[in-house]
Amino acid sequence: LREGQKKHGISWRLIPCFLRHLSEEEARKTWRELLPYREHFSAVGLDSSEKGNPPSKFAGVFSEVRAAGLPAVAHAGEEGPAAYIREAIDVLKAVRIDHGVRCREDPGLVGELARDRVPLTVCPLSNVKLCVFKNLSEHPLKELLRAGVNVSVNSDDPAFFGGLLETWLACVRELGLGEEDLAQLARNSFAGSFLPEEEKRKWIQKIDRLAGVSV
Repeated sequence: LREGQKKHGISWRLIPCFLRHLSEEEARKTWRELLPYREHFSAVGLDSSEKGNPPSKFAGVFSEVRAAGLPAVAHAGEEGPAAYIREAIDVLKAVRIDHGVRCREDPGLVGELARDRVPLTVCPLSNVKLCVFKNLSEHPLKELLRAGVNVSVNSDDPAFFGGLLETWLACVRELGLGEEDLAQLARNSFAGSFLPEEEKRKWIQKIDRLAGVSV
């Protein structure tokens, strides 16, 4: 990874994840194995099947994660309900929500996400292929963006769902995203990252210049 960054100028961050379909004790075992390497991680996440596996199931191990100085991120509100998003934020203290598209079922939650600028890493093509939505035209990406939510466009797993460029092009075509929408999505992607604040500002200012915004 370091060699790749040096050669290609592409930065990277590592976020190991607990599998929520397993027990919290299994997550603790994983955490103990990760601890010696924690300086290499930007955060610790929660993923895998949401159904029957609420974020609160892992409250204890994420308390240990936070005590070690690492923030939490969590898949929530994809196949699981909007309530899981609240639970991830309130119980796990997640600073970023992966997916999160079912927040639209709770207008109050949408308002809170927008107010607090909680990043949602939205994966539109994945959502369609996994039948979260029947087709891309039903996807709430544009709706959430216009509501002021800090949404970004992501590929999820490119080998299965298509790459990032393919996802952006599909969203432009099916959701009618304009240039300012694309610029804001790009800004959000940096704002929701774990880059140092100075790096975030540098890249967001570059987006502003490309978009013709005075900086």
